[in-house]
Amino acid sequence: MDLSQLLDRVNHFVWGGFMLYALVFTGVLLTLRCRFLQVFHLPRALRLVLCRPQDGEAPGDISPFQALTTALSATIGTGNIAGVATAIAMGGPGAVFWMWVCAFFGMATKFAEAVLAVRFRRTLPDGTMQGGPMRYIADGLGLPWLGWIFALMGAVAAFGIGSMVQSNSVAVVLREEWGVPVAVTGGVLAVMTGVVIIGGIRRIGRVTERLVPVMAVFYVAGSLLVLLLHLDRLPGALALIFQGAFHGTAAAGGAAGATVAAAVRYGVARGVFSNEAGLGSAPIAHAAARTESPVRQGLVAMTGVFFDTMVICTMTALVILTTGAWTTGETTSTLTRLAFEQGLPRGGGVIVSLGLAVFAYSTMIGWSYYGEECIEYLLGLRARMPYRFVFCAAIALGAFQRVDVVWNLADTMNGAMAIPNLVGLLGLSGLVARLTRETMAHPERLFS
Repeated sequence: MDLSQLLDRVNHFVWGGFMLYALVFTGVLLTLRCRFLQVFHLPRALRLVLCRPQDGEAPGDISPFQALTTALSATIGTGNIAGVATAIAMGGPGAVFWMWVCAFFGMATKFAEAVLAVRFRRTLPDGTMQGGPMRYIADGLGLPWLGWIFALMGAVAAFGIGSMVQSNSVAVVLREEWGVPVAVTGGVLAVMTGVVIIGGIRRIGRVTERLVPVMAVFYVAGSLLVLLLHLDRLPGALALIFQGAFHGTAAAGGAAGATVAAAVRYGVARGVFSNEAGLGSAPIAHAAARTESPVRQGLVAMTGVFFDTMVICTMTALVILTTGAWTTGETTSTLTRLAFEQGLPRGGGVIVSLGLAVFAYSTMIGWSYYGEECIEYLLGLRARMPYRFVFCAAIALGAFQRVDVVWNLADTMNGAMAIPNLVGLLGLSGLVARLTRETMAHPERLFS
């Protein structure tokens, strides 16, 4: 057995049924303890994002909105394009419904992660903030060794899913679409990423504040155009989603039939990979927000799952279903690309290609910060600048390498991150519930 096969087996074990059940169970528990805040307080959370109330001289490195866009820059990525297609291809249209269910409970999980990240963050000697699961596990639960494990896993994962895998994905797309040499793509991406991350979290926040809304609007607008051109098929697509979620999907065209169990499995799995609720990555960014209120930032963070899954993933799914591309037997980004090309013969493929490229680039920016904070936690501030240069070198290297081993290793490290994070969330769920009750007793203060 070679290394790739070994890692593949380990990856399947780490991301087996137990992990998925644990992620969903944590979201359900937090939903109950926080009294379904994603239902009753989502309008208030969206208002916080749109109104952007300021805390004046509150501690933090970036604005609450920049913290959200930094987290979204790492979250919105290939999972929204390739992951949704895989869920539909393997689990049938019903998988989309279970992605929604996963996102619903994931909103409570993401809320709790951000609340704890702000509550237990620390100011480093250079004046910047550091927070995330490593801090609330160590300081909140009193388990510093478990926080150290989380940081180690996060640092390793960042070099895989956050750099090499992403640059390789972009290099392949640009080579196939426009014949761009992979070495050129790798070098340009490394320089473009370096220009941003060398400036630290404040520059990252300024870039993502502009990049993330533009890229999201571009992709959603393209999706809406396809749906408008196939508006008569939209009711049928929605019917397929709800029928497949509870009755399975019969074989159609080149697609194999899918059971309800397959719809649940692939819907939940792809939903978790897409919005990252429970993995512990996003709270690292939210810990840097300028705010005095952990609950306020938790509400802002909660909208990230809404935008990622309920909006962008849903757009991808509906395009695939309304165009009928899901019956062709294709999967991953090839299926999404085919759907857009069928829906928009002129320009549909460009939307997917540019979307993949920009989403991957933003993921590199966001994950660079996650890895940097994990390295800082392990080795101190002196490791910050060397890490940034090594991260950029990994981007250049990944563009022309076979990254199947790196991908499996990164997935395994993501799962290894989730385990200590879930321990922290479950152990501190009572604190999250208490802080939420106290703040929501006077909700008007959220906007002051």
